[in-house]
Amino acid sequence: MLTSRPHLRPSPRPHARRRLTLLAGLLAGLLVQLAAAPAPAEEHWHDLHEAVREERIVALPSLLDWLEARYAGQVLEVELERDDGRLVYEIDMLGPQGQKVEFEFDAESGELIGMEGVKIDAMRRKESP
Repeated sequence: MLTSRPHLRPSPRPHARRRLTLLAGLLAGLLVQLAAAPAPAEEHWHDLHEAVREERIVALPSLLDWLEARYAGQVLEVELERDDGRLVYEIDMLGPQGQKVEFEFDAESGELIGMEGVKIDAMRRKESP
């Protein structure tokens, strides 16, 4: 038995077709711009790497080594934030007694500028003789 041809829908009205063409053109233009322009996050990370390379800010591994030598615990999270115009590393650690402590370092000098948490002294490593 022969099947009939599928029913063809009438073509869209001319103004609707123009609107679809315009929308498709705008979308294509937007996609081209997005593909050509680097994402802001990529630019931000590029700038940070350059600042570390030029020694304008302290490299994170230096701060982590300093913390490991002086405090027992595991690093949970690291953030680099701007606080009152100053770049600050915020490093959260989990201590051996389950305490959470946040260490704040000036990103330019590497100076420890603050600590928040409980039982911080219990995390301090004993100095070797």
